[in-house]
Amino acid sequence: MRFNDGHLLSIFGYSFLMVASTIGNVTVLVLLIRKRLKASSRIDVMLMHLAIADLLVTFLLMPLEIAWAYTVQWYGGDLLCRIMSFFRTFGLYLSGFVLVCISLDRYYAILQPLNFSGIDRRGRVMLMTAWIMSVVFSAPQAYIFHVEVHPNTTWYHQCVTYHSFGNSQTLEILYSSCTIMFMYGIPLVIVIFCYASIYLEIYRKTKSTIALTFRRSSSSILSRAKRRTLRMTITIVIVFVVCWTPYHIMCFWYFMDRENAQNVDPRIQKLLYLFACTNSCMNPIVYGVYNIRQKRDRVIVNQLSSLSKRSEGSTRKSIS
Repeated sequence: MRFNDGHLLSIFGYSFLMVASTIGNVTVLVLLIRKRLKASSRIDVMLMHLAIADLLVTFLLMPLEIAWAYTVQWYGGDLLCRIMSFFRTFGLYLSGFVLVCISLDRYYAILQPLNFSGIDRRGRVMLMTAWIMSVVFSAPQAYIFHVEVHPNTTWYHQCVTYHSFGNSQTLEILYSSCTIMFMYGIPLVIVIFCYASIYLEIYRKTKSTIALTFRRSSSSILSRAKRRTLRMTITIVIVFVVCWTPYHIMCFWYFMDRENAQNVDPRIQKLLYLFACTNSCMNPIVYGVYNIRQKRDRVIVNQLSSLSKRSEGSTRKSIS
């Protein structure tokens, strides 16, 4: 109930992440919007939605964590407690579900490359489903979280889930397990399935393709652009797993063995959630790195093309 080192860590940590995430995701969003005005792809649209999801985390979750850490107790009233509890998970759900959309899009693009019928519509439906599911799964937060007064210290108010499950610890564990499952577990399983299938398909085609044909045309298995996009999306997924796995392991431990989990230093618990939120900052970095590489490759190709044309021109002159 008093300001401590854990609260100070949250204030400085989330403040830094908020600035970094704002700069990164706004930059990515602007670049993707400009790109879309010229010629956009499905993956660009999905990356736009991922940037929007990260900005929702940045502008809704992070300021809440900063203010809450500064005040220690809740001063916003019951209605704001419920609204902010909804948005506290909405961006996180959306980010995970959009990653699923990206993975499924890559799955269909590589395993069914000739099936063009309704491909854009399928992408729109997947994104719309991601938004709707994020609303549905975040909605219980507005019911469960509410303002409670401390039984012994009547001046202390907090936005908590206390009494929401009655006296049933089983219901609380069930709800929390479902949250972890839909926010992290199921998206992770789908993503692993998609990329495992993709690599198995690439491996199968590599084994069955004649070496000479494969050397002559890399597009026989996977075009250069698809490979770059595939690497970028896989990197985004790996970042998601690395950032969120420690926090969800801690949550699972807390619900399975609360007595021992509560002995973990509160600063470590806050640090794990803080580390999870760095995912919103890492996505634009990944996009930026691959975008820079793509531009560098284009410059090299243009230079080689220019040199080739010059050499052809000089050859013709010497012949004539």
